[in-house]
Amino acid sequence: MKHLARNLRKNQTEAEGKIWRRLRSRQVANCKFRRQHVIGAYIVDFFCLERRLVVEIDGGQHADSEADAARTRFLESQGFRVIRFWNNEVLNSLDEVVEEIYRVLTSPPHSAPHPGPLPGGEGEE
Repeated sequence: MKHLARNLRKNQTEAEGKIWRRLRSRQVANCKFRRQHVIGAYIVDFFCLERRLVVEIDGGQHADSEADAARTRFLESQGFRVIRFWNNEVLNSLDEVVEEIYRVLTSPPHSAPHPGPLPGGEGEE
């Protein structure tokens, strides 16, 4: 998976390159993003660990995709928020896309279940 993720980083789409130039180097809400990051059995387009946010940039082949719906369910079950944009949104309305990402980054996280046991035995009697 890591090799595939590395290959995807080298061969990003035009839309992915455009949004990456805006997300990298903590330019949005001072949050660090990774691109083409492995989470479980999936490679997500953009990922912010500290805010548990996944940003997906999709082409037309993703319309009404059950595979994407299953992927989103898995990521949400792990405590991640997932937002998706179409390639044409990024290419034609980049500022609005970045504003929406900023809005999600700065809004309170949804109440998803904690993805695993509490660290360091917290909550144990």
